[in-house]
Amino acid sequence: LKTGFLKWKPDYDSAATEYGKAAVAFKNAKQFDQAREACLREAEAHENNKAYLFIPGSDTPPTLYLQEMQRLPEAVQLIEKASMMYLENGTPDTAAIALERGGKLIENVDPGKAVQLYQQAASVFENEERLRQALEMLGKASRLLVRGRRLDEAALSLQKEKSIYKEIENYPTCYKKTIAQVLVHLHRNDYVAAERCVRESYSIPGFNGSEDCAALEQLLEGYDQQDQDQVSEVCNLPLFKYMDNDYAKLGLTLVVPGGGIKKKSPNATQDKARGPATVGSHADEEEDEYSGGLC
Repeated sequence: LKTGFLKWKPDYDSAATEYGKAAVAFKNAKQFDQAREACLREAEAHENNKAYLFIPGSDTPPTLYLQEMQRLPEAVQLIEKASMMYLENGTPDTAAIALERGGKLIENVDPGKAVQLYQQAASVFENEERLRQALEMLGKASRLLVRGRRLDEAALSLQKEKSIYKEIENYPTCYKKTIAQVLVHLHRNDYVAAERCVRESYSIPGFNGSEDCAALEQLLEGYDQQDQDQVSEVCNLPLFKYMDNDYAKLGLTLVVPGGGIKKKSPNATQDKARGPATVGSHADEEEDEYSGGLC
């Protein structure tokens, strides 16, 4: 890297090679911190040489060494830096893949950061019109939001998913996303939003009259009537139980407000109310019948 009278420009290519050899030697000696530093210097030399193919990504030695040392947040920072470089140099697909791998890496340690990475990857894929890959990333983000009880954000993420599925005309999956939306809204105690969600879905071809629509109407009816039995019965249908685990759990743990006491039917209530009065009226008739004596 040194320059002099006869060497005006650093030899970044050769320097990168030497740093790479040093990294391997440090790794063999189990000195992972020094190996990581050597790899980063190698990457810096490649960057100065405009060789962006070698910048540190999600599966390159610097990141792997940080994983070995259980320094996952630092590894994710490298991945984010790499993804930005990939974007700036015209390889968005590689950037999105790096962000996805970063999300997987940090998911169990920092779910919030994983959600952010998945959403960034989804945006990159969507800009490249790779909608199926974008949906996969959004789905992961939505499930993590539900798992973390960030239900307001989960509702928005599910709406985004549903819009894209509708755009690519995958209508059956739209029905499933509607079910997930309704469960999220009901756990937010927002019956109005859940009802509006179902009402808006009538515009999706085939939804009205489908099994999904009928089940959601029964669910909303039971929730509105504070009928816990009906709500539990609907949520135990295979349609709900065999969804992704995070959404299935929402159904199994859904409790209606007010204690969930099943309401009496109006007819039964009226009959009960009329019961004593009817007995009384018969007694009055008997008294009237004999009020004037036997003659």
